[in-house]
Amino acid sequence: MPAEELDLGHLAYPGTGASPGVVVIHDVWGLSDHTRDLAGRLADAGFAALAVNLYRRLGEVRIQDPGPWIRGLSDPGMLAEIQAGIDHLASHPAVAGHRVGVVGFCMGGMYSLLAAAGCRGLSAAVVFYGLLSHGEGLLRSPAPLDRVRKPREPFAVAAEIRCPLLGFFGEDDDFVPPGDVQRLRDGLAGAAHPAEIVVYPGAGHAFLNDTRPAAYRPEAAQRAWARMLEFLGRELR
Repeated sequence: MPAEELDLGHLAYPGTGASPGVVVIHDVWGLSDHTRDLAGRLADAGFAALAVNLYRRLGEVRIQDPGPWIRGLSDPGMLAEIQAGIDHLASHPAVAGHRVGVVGFCMGGMYSLLAAAGCRGLSAAVVFYGLLSHGEGLLRSPAPLDRVRKPREPFAVAAEIRCPLLGFFGEDDDFVPPGDVQRLRDGLAGAAHPAEIVVYPGAGHAFLNDTRPAAYRPEAAQRAWARMLEFLGRELR
C-alpha cells in the first residue's frame, strides 16, 4: 500500500489505478499514528485517504484541555484546511476524477459536518461522534465565544448539507448529549440530501478508537466501520 507524507498530511492509497478519495479529519489531539492507521485501513478498503493535518500552520501545539483548545480554533480556518485537502485529493493521480468524501472523528466529526455544508467538491460525509453545540457537552463554557472564530453551532448547519451524510454517536457520550443528537436529526430532516444518524447503546465518546481501551467498544466499532464502508462505496463510486 503506497503512502506519502505531505505538507497537508498523510496520504495512503491502494496503488492499483485511481480510486475514490476520502479526506480523514483527526480528533483534537492532531494527526496521530491512530489517524494514519485509519487512513491505511481506508486504503486497504479501496479508497485514497488523505489524513489532513489541521494544525500545520499553528506552530508548536500544546493541548492541556481539549474544550478550551477547540473553542479557540477558527472554524473558517479549519474548513480552509479541509478544502485544501479536498482539492489536493481530487487532483491527485490516485483519485483522478473519482468522487471525494470526508470522514471525521470527535472534533474532526464536528468539522466533517461543517464541511458537508460549507466545502466544495464533496459527495459524502461521515461524522463519528462529532461535537454538535457550543452550549452543551465538551464545548460548554460560561465564557463567551469569539463569533469570528465560531460563527455557527455545528447542528445549525444541518439543513444546508450539500451531500449525503452518515453520523455515528454513542448513547453514553458525555461530550455529545442526546439532546444535541436530536437537534441534529431535526435539522437534517430539512436537508436536500439524504442523511442518517445511528446511535449505539452502551457506547460512549471515541468508541472507534482502539488505542483507548476505556473508550473502545469493539462491536459498535466494527458495525460502524462496515456501515461507513458501505455508505462510502455507494456514494463515491
